Amino acid sequence: MPTRKPIIRTDKWSLNPTAVQRLLFDKTVKVYRRLCRHLVSVVFTHWKELGGLSSKNVIPAVERLVHQTVQNPNVKYASIDRVFRKFPSYYRRAAIAFAVGQVSSFVTRYQEWQSGVRGRRDAKPPILTANAGCYPALYRGQCYKLHGHDQIEIKVFTGTDWVWTNVHISGLRERHTVDSNKQLSPSLIFNEQACHLSVPFECHPEKRQPDYNVVAVDLGINTTATVSVVTFDGTVIWREFIHPGRDIDRRDKRLKSVSVRASKTMGKGGRLQKGFCSNTYRKCRNINQQIAHIVSKRIVNIAKQFNAGAIVFEHLKGWKAKGGRKGSNLRQRFHGWLKAMIHDYTELKWQEVGGKTIDVVAAYTSKLAYDGSGVVKRDSKNYALAKFASGKRYNCDLNGSQNIAARGLLKLTCRKDSEEWSGKSSRHSPRSWACLCDLWTRNLQVSTDTTTSREQLV
Repeated sequence: MPTRKPIIRTDKWSLNPTAVQRLLFDKTVKVYRRLCRHLVSVVFTHWKELGGLSSKNVIPAVERLVHQTVQNPNVKYASIDRVFRKFPSYYRRAAIAFAVGQVSSFVTRYQEWQSGVRGRRDAKPPILTANAGCYPALYRGQCYKLHGHDQIEIKVFTGTDWVWTNVHISGLRERHTVDSNKQLSPSLIFNEQACHLSVPFECHPEKRQPDYNVVAVDLGINTTATVSVVTFDGTVIWREFIHPGRDIDRRDKRLKSVSVRASKTMGKGGRLQKGFCSNTYRKCRNINQQIAHIVSKRIVNIAKQFNAGAIVFEHLKGWKAKGGRKGSNLRQRFHGWLKAMIHDYTELKWQEVGGKTIDVVAAYTSKLAYDGSGVVKRDSKNYALAKFASGKRYNCDLNGSQNIAARGLLKLTCRKDSEEWSGKSSRHSPRSWACLCDLWTRNLQVSTDTTTSREQLV
């Protein structure tokens, strides 16, 4: 069986350094990056000998080239020890690991470029970037000492020597409280805007015993996400509309200001300069991320509340909007549709708990009535409402989420070679196009078969 990849998630631990400590952090990051630039050139020069070594052997091999010891008195690049005097060994090994990764990535991309694997015909060759804006990795005991979760002691550079400094931790997440999570080596992130520790965790979720239900999500434009919790027999036990309208209004208000400023800048003709309103677009992207996190977190909380077997989404990868004229409000709303971001964030959060995500065919989920009455008719004045053939009026997104749940449940329970749901029979629709009523039919058929078997036994 193939080995399962470990689940790695990263927490942000905010630090509250003094003015003196900020200067020390700045010097530490700068001297670490200087060493990385030197090591990248060394590793690239000797890549023929280093490229075939394993990850455990390549770091000692580079150390023998740059670091002088009693057992290794003659080194080829002795000047590095003279320039970076008293450099801590674990900081140096972290820098070597970074340099090896940079060179390995460059060599792989350059070989692909030479072999013709390019995004465009006129694609330029990749460049080896020695100054990549890296940050020092900290190893426990050698580079940092954790005193509870309130203070941390970090080894920093003063300009002439390496000393320990004690920093207050002002903000934490919750992954360190989970016993099954394994804390890995953090990185010291320091620049003009940020000062925190980036702490990765290797997550090992416990094996779940889910109930017989799924959480189905219909991602729409009128409503950001419509959630339905449906059991295996087709009973809808929860419905919810998730729509952070305040954040959406903030984003749309900023986007509307872009068109106003553009009309004032270029008038009826002309072109806008590169980077026009880039700060506004950056804020809108951040708001979109906030919306996606809010919605995905609520979806996962619902799945936890009902101990769901899976979260079911429509397969919308590669989907492109057909409706709406160019520059119209409808087309702009399609551009603001966060279907991929919400799906990805939900999958990452749910995977950390130990759950799984299912994608089903998106065609006709909202167009077919969940009760099996056929194609629905959209309301001309309110597109979010649908009218069934029976005359019943229903929310279209809610109807779609219940059909999504049915397809997800059939995908979980039915085999691909099943005759009943393969589509060969004229009595049943294939599970890819199933509706909620198909779960009712199947449950009724199973109940009838069970009753008949009991009567025959009697």
